[in-house]
Amino acid sequence: MSKIYSLFLCVLPLLVALSLPKCSRAQKSIAPRDLWCVAKNNAADQALQEAINWACGPGGANCGPIQQGGPCYDSSDIQRTASWAFNDYYLKNGLTDDACYFSNTAALTSLNPSFDKCKFPSSLSVNNGSISAPTGTIQMRPDSADLSSSNRVVGTWFLSLVTGYLFVAFTWLIQRVS
Repeated sequence: MSKIYSLFLCVLPLLVALSLPKCSRAQKSIAPRDLWCVAKNNAADQALQEAINWACGPGGANCGPIQQGGPCYDSSDIQRTASWAFNDYYLKNGLTDDACYFSNTAALTSLNPSFDKCKFPSSLSVNNGSISAPTGTIQMRPDSADLSSSNRVVGTWFLSLVTGYLFVAFTWLIQRVS
């Protein structure tokens, strides 16, 4: 009986360790993807104008391209104008959710907002805080939830089930032997 009990005590910690979620162990990295900070399509024009004024003023965004004569100038589309200002600010200020908020008038997207001669740089074009020249290429990637870690849930659930089953089996076996 002591041999079975000793074996049980050695195997149990291993089974528990294997049943821990993968988030506590090393994970695969997720491939980077292009992101742009753009104006929300349901944002009020007045709120967008105030956000543009702040981004192009105290925010320090480069708004030259959205000035008259610039490649992104479009006086009839405040959403495109705001999107340029928001994206430039976002790229220069750490690529964080906070840098793409603008009083809840902006959001991140993986859909390239570039149009005509107006090429928006993306999050992948940022190199050590400076923006490289935009290529104008559009990378086609699915715009859906990343399900690459779904195996983690199944694996953790399955290993927990096996660990529980083995615990019950060893307990039963020890009771039968003694």
